[in-house]
Amino acid sequence: LVIEAVPERMDIKKSVYDKITPHLNETCILASNTSGLSIAAMSETLPESLQSRFLVMHFFNPVRYMRLLELVAGPKTDPAVMTQIGEFGEFLGKGIVYGKDTANFVANRIGVYGMMQTFSALTEFGLTIEEVDKIAGKPMGRPKSAAFRTGDVVGIDTFVHVAQNCYDSLPEDEERESFKIPEWIQKLVQSGRIGQKAKAGFYKKEGKTILVLDHETLEYREQKKVRFDALGAVKGIDDAGERLKALVNFDDVAGKFAWTATAKSLCYAARRVGEICDDIVNIDRAMRWGFNWEMGPFEAWDAIGVAESVKRMQDEGMDVPGWVVEMVESGRTSFYEGGEAEKTYYDLGSRSATIVSRDPKHLSLAALKEDKKNVVKDSLGATLVDLGDGVLCVEVHTKMNTIDDDVVNALKEGVVEAEKNFEALVIGNDGEHFGAGANLLMIFMAAQQKEWEQIGKIVDEFQGAVQGLRYANVPVVSAPFGLTLGGGAEIAMGADAAQAYAETYMGLVEVGVGLVPAGCGCLRMVERWTDGLANVDGVDPLKFVGAGSLNIAMAKTATSAEEAVRLRLLQTTDGISLNRDHLLYQAKNRALGMARAGYRPPRPRTIKAAGIDAAKTIGLQVWGMVEGGWASEHDALIANKVAHILCGGNVASGTPLTENDYLALEKEAFLSLCGEEKSQARMQSILMNNKPLRN
Repeated sequence: LVIEAVPERMDIKKSVYDKITPHLNETCILASNTSGLSIAAMSETLPESLQSRFLVMHFFNPVRYMRLLELVAGPKTDPAVMTQIGEFGEFLGKGIVYGKDTANFVANRIGVYGMMQTFSALTEFGLTIEEVDKIAGKPMGRPKSAAFRTGDVVGIDTFVHVAQNCYDSLPEDEERESFKIPEWIQKLVQSGRIGQKAKAGFYKKEGKTILVLDHETLEYREQKKVRFDALGAVKGIDDAGERLKALVNFDDVAGKFAWTATAKSLCYAARRVGEICDDIVNIDRAMRWGFNWEMGPFEAWDAIGVAESVKRMQDEGMDVPGWVVEMVESGRTSFYEGGEAEKTYYDLGSRSATIVSRDPKHLSLAALKEDKKNVVKDSLGATLVDLGDGVLCVEVHTKMNTIDDDVVNALKEGVVEAEKNFEALVIGNDGEHFGAGANLLMIFMAAQQKEWEQIGKIVDEFQGAVQGLRYANVPVVSAPFGLTLGGGAEIAMGADAAQAYAETYMGLVEVGVGLVPAGCGCLRMVERWTDGLANVDGVDPLKFVGAGSLNIAMAKTATSAEEAVRLRLLQTTDGISLNRDHLLYQAKNRALGMARAGYRPPRPRTIKAAGIDAAKTIGLQVWGMVEGGWASEHDALIANKVAHILCGGNVASGTPLTENDYLALEKEAFLSLCGEEKSQARMQSILMNNKPLRN
């Protein structure tokens, strides 16, 4: 496979093809990463034999983080080649959307049109740039960067190029004029203010202040506080569909703008079905995966109510596509019907309900739970779900998947249930994150009230639950992804094995809130940094334990699963999944493999402590960091407590300690720090401002 990713000029691309085609063998596939040039035109200069192996592979930027991969066939592309590349893209973890050879393909065609609608709001509704971004972000189910901030990140010049390509290439498009770049944006680009890469665009940072552009004067000014009744009313609505529905029905400027921009985009997307791709599913996926919308256009249309919104559009004189009107008149009032397991969509071609294709390796807990027999036990914060084939799953679904009493109880109950009726246990979920730590508010409130016994009980229960995972009679596999922090990391590390998503951001970060890991995190670090020394004489454990101590004391967070292995938060024997949709499926198979290979739980063991002298040596390093201005006195207090735990407390080097000895040290340090005013101040800062406090 050869992928061409040179600038978006047909002459440059054809020149490159002329140079490389003599070197491609008879089975090589050639792909272009073009974001919108015609593949038919690019094919013209290729040898006949290569045209069947030529296609568009449009990766969205930045490629590592953006899920969308658009595949577009040329006039002579072999369908088998499309299938092969589709499978390869899925292996890479991409969401595949099949588009047609039209300008800017699927996501950019719809997305750029939507952004142009928000740009026109500046004059149509008399809004400012910051006002538009406040409305067009999360309230409308879009990324926080909304429209103008997204333009800065992508590059205003890039956005202008894509929009201009639509304008030039789509003379028959009924909305062609919508792609015409406003004069003020053209002037902005001509002045070199093309966004983040130029340090000035729609926004500009001066010192710590982020200024905003006045689109009339093209000068920067301080941002004004954005206040609209509609935004206040929808702020507390978590469900994206309910939030959008409430917003577009609100009778103020924000609500009217949201309705107009949404309604026009919905109608435009509906008119493109069949032209840019075959069905509504590909459009919805393109917008979710390529622009990070919470809902695609047709999912959003369902959320606000198709029949009601169509009537409103018609009353306001909008041109609603005929097939949508026909669908509503036929009695079908939504584009999608059914649950996750057997969802159907309205297919424009057949004018009938068609099953949404599902990846057989996508193990959806939401789909499984639609059949109540798969729900073994349910609570407010966690659910035990039967994954089939003898595997049970503990699914956490608290806010940000933080750990509370429900979660701890579910971990314990999961082990009991799995030992009784299943072959293996998996810990995972369908949310955005594996787990963002413990319920800090619960700890903070207890510390404020000096409820030390209550905090001690919380620590005991959590440690017991995590150790229960380690010593269960069935294999336990964790499936970490996204934020896997603090207590979430301790749960992931407590399992026998992990199957981690490549984009896992993992760390024992408790020092950021003035505490230490006390859910077996310190114990696991000791194990993982000293395991290889267990039967080796004459090796000083200091630098190994010291590395583990500093990782915790500096709250080092892995920025990928690969880095988590280097930090020993994951083990070299753990698996890494590139495709997020396949994570639970692969974790389940790992657990089953362990069970059927004759799994036996590990035996509790003793660990030779590094000792008090090692802790003092680490303390010297900490002292040096304080003296150098790299750490505060309170940082040093916490770091020394971490070293005290990992070195085994006040014992001589080589003293054999049990796991319970280390857990007692974790608990003691955790309780003592809960009583520190500066630790309480750190907790309060995170809870009140979501910002770490360095005190």
